[in-house]
Amino acid sequence: MQQIFNFLIRNKNNILFLVLLALSIFFTIQTHSFHKSKFISSANSLTGGIYSWNNTIQNYFYLEDYNQRLIQENKNLRNIVQKLRKEDSIPTIKDTTYKTAYTFRAANVINNNFAKRDNYLTIDQGENDSIFPENGVISSRGIIGIVDRVNGNYSRIISILNSQSKINAQLKKTNHFGSLIWDGKDPNIVQLIDVPRQAPVKKGDTIITGGKSLIFPKGIPIGKIKDFALDNTESYYTINIDLFNDMTNIGYVYVIENKDKVDILSLEDKNKNE
Repeated sequence: MQQIFNFLIRNKNNILFLVLLALSIFFTIQTHSFHKSKFISSANSLTGGIYSWNNTIQNYFYLEDYNQRLIQENKNLRNIVQKLRKEDSIPTIKDTTYKTAYTFRAANVINNNFAKRDNYLTIDQGENDSIFPENGVISSRGIIGIVDRVNGNYSRIISILNSQSKINAQLKKTNHFGSLIWDGKDPNIVQLIDVPRQAPVKKGDTIITGGKSLIFPKGIPIGKIKDFALDNTESYYTINIDLFNDMTNIGYVYVIENKDKVDILSLEDKNKNE
């Protein structure tokens, strides 16, 4: 203990200087929005770099699993193409300016939380890769979440395992829809609420995205119905859904951009003002 006191006494001037320097930096960041934004951006980049390094090591041990997923996804795509060819329903596109409403970009998950009440993921793509807030995120197995924060090279995703997450979803076999939420308990099970009791709900039925938002196209798989019950009003179902995704083991994902979003929002805002 005496040696510690001696060290502090010998270096009191240097220690005082470092404390005052730290305080000055802190107050500068807190009182100037420009400095604060630069600090947050730098911190996010540093954190993203650490996540990326750690994820590189983890990915080595999951290579076989990721390869199997890619093989299965390629098989499913080949089956779809073959079916369309058999039905002679593949359209011939002569116009080179033809485009779809959605763009898909690949990214790698470098950090994934699933044990908290509000969980997030981090991916190794950001503004420099045309990733923006409110882009949807899926995997080859189903829905993952929504981008909520980005910097140059990284993006944070609100997981579907988050109390703030609320996504439009529906029964695959009908047009009855509700809101997809999470009760904070099991990372393998989410809930679909506000489904009217007239809906023909059945255990084992598939739940998909409803397409009634500007984030996800209709038909992205979510999971299968585990069980269900009427709420207190006995007017709507609360449905427990077994997710297709293993949210504790997410590797590569696809980020979805709705290229018509700006035009649709502009039209809707114009209608509101008229």
